[in-house]
Amino acid sequence: MTTPIRSFLFVPGDSERKLAKIAESSADAVILDLEDAVSATRKPLARQLVTEYIAARPAVGGRGPQLWVRMNPIGTEHALPDLAAVVAAGPAGIMIPKIDGPHDVSRVHHYLEMLEAAHGLPPGSVRVMPVATETARAPFRLGEFAEAGIDRLYGLTWGAEDLSAALGASTNLGPDGTWATTYQLVRSLTLIGARAADVEAVETLYVDIRDDHGLAESSRRARAEGFSGRIAIHPGQVDTINAAFTPSADEVDFAERVVAAFAADVGTVALDGKMLDFPHLRQARRVLALAGRERTD
Repeated sequence: MTTPIRSFLFVPGDSERKLAKIAESSADAVILDLEDAVSATRKPLARQLVTEYIAARPAVGGRGPQLWVRMNPIGTEHALPDLAAVVAAGPAGIMIPKIDGPHDVSRVHHYLEMLEAAHGLPPGSVRVMPVATETARAPFRLGEFAEAGIDRLYGLTWGAEDLSAALGASTNLGPDGTWATTYQLVRSLTLIGARAADVEAVETLYVDIRDDHGLAESSRRARAEGFSGRIAIHPGQVDTINAAFTPSADEVDFAERVVAAFAADVGTVALDGKMLDFPHLRQARRVLALAGRERTD
């Protein structure tokens, strides 16, 4: 079980100033954005800057976060040029926006297979993560990822802004300021769909960049529910997200004891006065993965 990515920080692909600061970021991954953060006229420039930045990473020792790229939506005039340019540089992954379902992700997967072969990259080395809820059709197909057979799929994330626009909604929030019912449903389906497909569930962004307390509380709740990481839209959010998605020392200690208790290949064990079975073992291994520890089989 690999260590999940706790934080994905968006960085506009056409900003040389912001690209220059990436190596200093504490984010586990950055998403070099070629889509919403870049105007149509500047997309060729952003594509060039992002490709050059990724290609230059080995020259500076590979320091800093994983480098992901948010491409433009499949079917637009920018999508294939995005992939053709950036894959040659060897990004860690591609975020795919505004999909209608797994078939769109499969298309990108096949393009990546060809591009990896053309550039001598190991098959499947470029991961993918769709924003799986930005169109009205997409939420109905979240469960289909479990049968889609996309081996390079890292996880699923969701978004409320584009979905609310697709639905003609004037807001995606309820009277209390939390997600309205429709978006709570979509969020839950994303989590369930990701777990059904045995991939990571990544929480969406927290809009208010000034509300660190709210971000921390929201992120802790997300991890408790089963999300393994979160998207950040401002560098100031990264440390708070990392802390929320890192298990405490007590959690790690208990998880290690659970894994050790099951080492004798038994179906149930007694620990601290409680009877534990395999679901507890799976959860313990997940805690250790989130903590970056090697699991014990």
